[in-house]
Amino acid sequence: MGKNIIGKVNSFQSFGTLDGPGVRFVVFMQGCPLRCACCHNPETWDLNGGKEISADEVLKKILQYKEYFSSGGGVTLSGGEPLMQALFAAELFKLCKKEGINTCLDTSGCILNSDVKDVLEYTDYCLLDIKYTDDEKYRNYVGCTLSSPLTFLDYLNKRNIPTRLRQVIIKGLNDDGENIKNIAEIAKTHSCVKEIEFLPFKKLCIEKYKKLNLDFRLANYPETSNEDIEKLNKLLKKFGVEW
Repeated sequence: MGKNIIGKVNSFQSFGTLDGPGVRFVVFMQGCPLRCACCHNPETWDLNGGKEISADEVLKKILQYKEYFSSGGGVTLSGGEPLMQALFAAELFKLCKKEGINTCLDTSGCILNSDVKDVLEYTDYCLLDIKYTDDEKYRNYVGCTLSSPLTFLDYLNKRNIPTRLRQVIIKGLNDDGENIKNIAEIAKTHSCVKEIEFLPFKKLCIEKYKKLNLDFRLANYPETSNEDIEKLNKLLKKFGVEW
């Protein structure tokens, strides 16, 4: 059945360790409706890019690495925004579940419709970006409203899908105490949230932007250090959230 479901894929990563629990086979889907200022993968934005491949073909690639998934690992669909291709995502996850492979969805949470709900039927774990906790910043630096990922999180909570909230920390934009307090409250009011992960803002992607003749809006912002992240993790504990 998966032979007839074709997706646009940007790339694959065989031994991902940062994209969900354990060792993961990561499928980076093509296409994203957002234009996040801190995006490291602008080459995934255009849905017309990437390579066409069937869900069956992707499964065959995944099965070559199945023996490495035993320690809680599995498959992660990332992007781009994988939910732009929800029919493909649902089919691939369904095939993975038949093979006993754990499924993880890495999403911005900007799309929630019946097709996306079908994907979540076969989703074991979710990585959800809450990029800011301020609506104005969301509109300015992401391209959707804060209500979009929060509505998505409400649905994850309703379905009791274990979730990791992720946020790239950018000095001067979301490294303040108010943001940390807000994300702590979001976590505490959604029992599906199992952890919060703060990621340091880096600028390794600048060359990609130059190559694509795109403006990197955060070029003048400083990179975030691991020490900065540690301070915010400690602050998170003060607000009653600890993993």
